[in-house]
Amino acid sequence: MIPVQAKGGKDQIGIVQISQDIRFVEDKFHGMRCRAIAAQFMENEVIALFELTLQDDEIKVVEERHYRLVPAKKLSRDAIRDYRD
Repeated sequence: MIPVQAKGGKDQIGIVQISQDIRFVEDKFHGMRCRAIAAQFMENEVIALFELTLQDDEIKVVEERHYRLVPAKKLSRDAIRDYRD
């Protein structure tokens, strides 16, 4: 199960929302792995994606990656093929 929270501008990713998402999955989908994701829209068409977990009642970042949004017409044929494969 992959719950997602997305924030833009000056909005911050909140511990309450992420905690609620994780606990909801634990309660309603017992036995399924929860991979809580948060997306933060940043400057210059960049999106930061975080995989988060709840540990000792604190949110911990499992992994963080940054991606730049690019119009499809600016992608090379090789890049498009790589995305499809």
